[in-house]
Amino acid sequence: MNLVWQRLTLSDLPLKEYLATSYLRRCSIGLLNSWRQSSILLQWGDIIAAALISLIYVLAPFVSSTLIGVLLIACVGFWLLLTLSDEPIPANAPLVTPIHLLVLLYWGIAVVATALSPVKKAALNDLATLTLYLLLFALCARVLRSPRLRSWIITLYLHISLIVSVYGLRQWFFGAAQLATWVDPESPLSKTTRVYSYLGNPNLLAGYLMPAVVLSLVAIFVWQGWVKKALALTMVVVNAACLVLTFSRGGWIGLVVGVLTAIALLVYWQSLQLPPFWRTWSLPIILGGLLGLLILAVIFVEPVRLRVFSIFADRQDSSNNYRRNVWDAVFEMIRDRPIIGIGPGHNAFNKVYPLYQRPRYSALSAYSILLEVAVETGFVGLACFLWLIVVTFNSAFMQLRRLRESGNVQGFWLIGACATLLGMLAHGTVDTIWFRPEVNTLWWLMVAIIASYWRPLHQDSSQAINSSNPESASS
Repeated sequence: MNLVWQRLTLSDLPLKEYLATSYLRRCSIGLLNSWRQSSILLQWGDIIAAALISLIYVLAPFVSSTLIGVLLIACVGFWLLLTLSDEPIPANAPLVTPIHLLVLLYWGIAVVATALSPVKKAALNDLATLTLYLLLFALCARVLRSPRLRSWIITLYLHISLIVSVYGLRQWFFGAAQLATWVDPESPLSKTTRVYSYLGNPNLLAGYLMPAVVLSLVAIFVWQGWVKKALALTMVVVNAACLVLTFSRGGWIGLVVGVLTAIALLVYWQSLQLPPFWRTWSLPIILGGLLGLLILAVIFVEPVRLRVFSIFADRQDSSNNYRRNVWDAVFEMIRDRPIIGIGPGHNAFNKVYPLYQRPRYSALSAYSILLEVAVETGFVGLACFLWLIVVTFNSAFMQLRRLRESGNVQGFWLIGACATLLGMLAHGTVDTIWFRPEVNTLWWLMVAIIASYWRPLHQDSSQAINSSNPESASS
C-alpha cells in the first residue's frame, strides 16, 4: 500500500537521474551557460529574480492588474534567461520536482481545453494569463531554495499586509463608502461597514489577508528576539482583526481552517519536546479552547452570530440565493462539456455562461474554485488539479518530517504554507477571489515554498537545508 501511495504522489520518482539523461534538457538547458559565466549581471541572477518577485508582492494590493501582468511578464522573461543559462546538470538540488510535473501537466490540459474551446479566442487570452502565473511559480520555486531569500520575500509580504490591514482598520473606525451591495439588504447587518482597504472588495481583502494571519503566526517561532516576536504578534492581531471586519463568510471559514491547521502542525512540530501528557492532550485542549471561543463569539457577538447563521439560511439570504442560481447554471455547463471544459479563464466563462444563466443572475465566475476548474478544463483538468494538491501536501509533510527531526527552524515557513493552502481552498469553495492576481500570486507563492523544500526520498539527510542559518531575513 505504501508503494502505491509513493507512486501516486510521485515520491520515489528518480528525477535527478532522468534529468541527467534527458535529451530535451541537454538541448535546451545550458545554451547560454558560457555567456552566463562571463556575465556580471547574471552572477547575481537569483538576487535579481528575488527583486522582481518582491515587486509583485509589494505592489499587488495597490496597483491595477495590468501592471501586475507587466511584472509577471518580466519575471517570466528573466526565468527563461536563467533557465537557458543554467548548468546542464545541477550540482545541488534539482530544479524540477513532482510538483513541477503536475503543474506542467495541468498547463498541458489547459492548452488542450483551449484548442477544443467553443470560444477559442477568449480562452487563448486567458491561457496566456494562466501561463504567467505558472511560470511565476517556477521562478519562485527556484529562488526560494535559498533560506535567506525565502525569509526575505515572506517578511516583505507580511509588512505590506500590515499596511493594508492598518488602512482597513481605519475604514472601520472612520467609515468607508460601500462600493457595492455586499450584504443582504434585508439583513440587520445591511448598514454595517465591511472594510476593503486598498483592494476595493471585502471578500478579496479577506482572501489576501488570510495568508498573512497564518504566516505572521508562524513568524513568532521563526523570528529571533523579543522585538521581532512582538512585531509578529502585532501582525497576527491586526491582520486577523481586519479580516474579521471584512465580514466575509468565506474569509472567516478560510481563517478558521488555516489557523487550526497551523496550530495542529505547530503542536506536531513541538511534540518531540513535550512531556507524555501534553504530547497526547495538548492538541485537543488547544483546538477545543479555540472552538469554544468561536462558539462564545457566535452566541454573544450579534454581528458575528447574524453573519454565521446566514451561511445556513440557504436561499433566504440574497448572497446564498445568488450563488445557488449561478451554481445551477454552472452544473449545466459542466454537464454539456464534462471532459475538457470550455477553456481557461473568465473571458471564456463570460462568453459561454450567458447561454445558461438564470434571469437577473449574471456572473463573472463559478463562485467555487473546484467548479471553476471543472468548467474550464473538465473533469480531466479537475482530476489533475486535485492530484496536484495531493502531491503538494504529501511533499510538504515529507519535508516537514525531515526538518522536524533536524530541528531546522525554516520548517515553520513550511507549516505556514501548508496551513495557508488549506485555508485558501476552504475560502475558495464558496468564492473565486482565488483567481484574482492579488490572491492567485499568493497561492503560487505558497506552492513554490513547498516545492523549494523538496528532496528525493533516497537523498541523504546531510544534504538537507543548512540549519546553521535559521533566521536570515531582517524584519
